Amino acid sequence: MTRDRAIAQTVAQFDNGAFLATLARRVAHATESEEAGQAAAQHAYLDQEMTPLFARMGFVTQVFANPAGVDLPILVARRIEDPALPTVLMYGHGDVVRGNAARWAEGRDPWTLRVEGERWYGRGTADNKGQHSINLCALEQVLAARGGRLGLNLTWLIETGEEAGSPGLAAFCEAQRELLRADLFLASDGPRLAAARPTLFMGSRGAVNFELHLSLRERGYHSGNWGGLLSNPAIVLSHAIASMVDARGRILVPGLRPPAIPAPVAAALADLSVGGDVDDPAIDPEWGEPGLSPSEQVFGWNSLDVLTFGAGDPAKPVNAIPPQATAWCQLRFVVGTDWRRLEEHVRAHLAQAGFGAIRITLGAQAGATRLSPDNPWVQWAAASVRATTGQAPALLPNLGGSLPNDIFADLLGLPTIWVPHSYPACAQHAPNEHLLAPVVREGLAIMAGLLWDLAEQGPALCAAQRQGTRATEPSSAVPAL
Repeated sequence: MTRDRAIAQTVAQFDNGAFLATLARRVAHATESEEAGQAAAQHAYLDQEMTPLFARMGFVTQVFANPAGVDLPILVARRIEDPALPTVLMYGHGDVVRGNAARWAEGRDPWTLRVEGERWYGRGTADNKGQHSINLCALEQVLAARGGRLGLNLTWLIETGEEAGSPGLAAFCEAQRELLRADLFLASDGPRLAAARPTLFMGSRGAVNFELHLSLRERGYHSGNWGGLLSNPAIVLSHAIASMVDARGRILVPGLRPPAIPAPVAAALADLSVGGDVDDPAIDPEWGEPGLSPSEQVFGWNSLDVLTFGAGDPAKPVNAIPPQATAWCQLRFVVGTDWRRLEEHVRAHLAQAGFGAIRITLGAQAGATRLSPDNPWVQWAAASVRATTGQAPALLPNLGGSLPNDIFADLLGLPTIWVPHSYPACAQHAPNEHLLAPVVREGLAIMAGLLWDLAEQGPALCAAQRQGTRATEPSSAVPAL
């Protein structure tokens, strides 16, 4: 069996409808991790979809209770051919965001996969059932093509709480370091840079959500009687935010700004164009840090945004000065940002600007990760994708959004490569979520090629990586395809 034949055998699962049928069955599991009473659906997805498939491929599978005390189980499947061979850790999440069925258009049902032209609609098609299903399909076909011996060891981790913030995942990985020990992390989530361009990203921007709250009095007072005499918390809070980020989106708090973009990252970003697809919004050219390209803004820099802002009752305004105002803000940040001291930086800035009465409360947060585009694993993966598709993939040092990649990159110490099978306008997390059929078909081919090449070239890459680690110098040798 050859590489080309293995890819063709994998793509045939798309052409004959087998992959579509499998994905339809998985979409039908309403695995909404943010909903109360969702546990049965999560367990059913792991027990009925994942465990039988892994068993068929020769994996030993175990479902673990979540150490965070929530019923969001974690599955680990291992297939060890030879301890001396490289081990790859792969990942996916079986949970989805809320279905929001009433908001889907044209009579679509989030739990019924519906094909309309090139679009496959259904909750989880893009995030993440469709993506890990592509990888599992490719794995099964490559394994069969190689006569049941893959030539490497594989560990799969499937969590069911990613959309709820991955509770317990870090603690689980910390406790199960030996079980999850590997040489490379390979997974799929998030969007491509554009639908037509295969993409690799090697990390993600971090994110910190934080609340700014200003309470000036216990109740509202009539604006006719007291307007001009009582300070308005909404106006004060607006000016406080304006002191942190200017009218064009430039961050003004020094501690929330990133370091300069490293040269290898800047070189990779120079090759990328952001936006331009049919459903993409028009980019505001004057927004953000001056002097940066759109790709540098979203992949190489930080952004500070206001997610919500409230005072009084917007749905029922009354003639009263509100007693308090609240804003939820979010910092998206790249590697090198002093994000763990965000509260300290914001508090000092607001105090100096005369807004010391504003209360700061931290919310959800995740660290930033980045693997340099000149890393040997990245160059190998790019060569593999190019050999399969005939075009060089977009190389994103990190995704603009956030994933629990810091757990795999920092806690487990793995080089991380993500191969997204979706696109920016997929309506991820929104009504009418969908996959694009051409991207699915190409994704199946890409993953079959990557898995085939891992078996062929993985041992040499691992040896080079280990030798480079011992010498404290990264190896630049990349085996040719």
